[in-house]
Amino acid sequence: MNTFGTNFRITSFGESHGAAVGVVVDGCPPGMALNEADIQPLLDRRRPGTSPLVSARDEQDKIEILSGIFDGKTTGTPIAMMVRNKEARSQDYEELRTLFRPGHADFTYQQKYGTRDHRGGGRSSGRETVGRVAAGAVALKLLAAKGIAVSGRIVSVHGKTGQGEIEAEITRAKNAGDSVGGIAEVVAKGCPPGLGDPVFGKLDAQIAGAMMGIGAVKGVEIGSGFAVAGRFGSENNDPITKDGFLSNNAGGILGGISSGQDIVVRIAVKPTPSIAKPQRTVDASGNDAEITVKGRHDPCIVPRIVPVAEAMLALVLTDALLEQEKYRT
Repeated sequence: MNTFGTNFRITSFGESHGAAVGVVVDGCPPGMALNEADIQPLLDRRRPGTSPLVSARDEQDKIEILSGIFDGKTTGTPIAMMVRNKEARSQDYEELRTLFRPGHADFTYQQKYGTRDHRGGGRSSGRETVGRVAAGAVALKLLAAKGIAVSGRIVSVHGKTGQGEIEAEITRAKNAGDSVGGIAEVVAKGCPPGLGDPVFGKLDAQIAGAMMGIGAVKGVEIGSGFAVAGRFGSENNDPITKDGFLSNNAGGILGGISSGQDIVVRIAVKPTPSIAKPQRTVDASGNDAEITVKGRHDPCIVPRIVPVAEAMLALVLTDALLEQEKYRT
């Protein structure tokens, strides 16, 4: 399952400490102007080494477009994009060859495949999202041409909501050799009504699956989310007038189909599992052990996950938009 989407399909490739990470985008319509400058800004927001609050791994994440572009425009053929890994320190992870990090995918990858790339987590590393973000940048440009804009923000980190409080909370966790989680929100504005399919093709189900497919995401809310469980129907319904809806508790989706309102999505992001504090674990032989994770890790994933969530929402909406256009022709 390294491929995502139906009409607008992406296949990501590469490992955290391999030669490169990247993506192949298939299904992009021809004739759209596209170059590296369209992709790089979103990657720059995702990349590490930009502040003391994120991983110190100093990757520039410069995108290379390998195919699918001629004379500065998409040709309709697969678009291959790649970012070379230049600052990996695999020696920092040698201990993980025989130890499993609590909270990480080390144990489950070993159980599934009988082998794993212990260097930075391989495919289970957050570095895999480079390809998603690059593909998302293409999708965002397609959506912009249709008047649809996607943006994201940090809602809270470890319960803190102010910028200064958030930074202080991340710094406090980092200094303690620990990590913190939080909540991010992504919103799509200008989305036309009618996207998505009823029953098993619901737009909100596609969005939820896309968000849960991001490493570290453990919960998804659309619209008012879990808050609806404590309301009366009269409170939660969004009244409709000749001028439109009066509220948006549904988050822009009714019956699995977009309503034309803003699509509002929030994700719960767990604390980074790779921490310097000693933790109980087992080794590859099943013996009890203790681990203190070395290497360079984010004390909080939330700041860098925002562009990833934007990319995944853009991919879902682009796929749905192309499906709707196909349905109406």
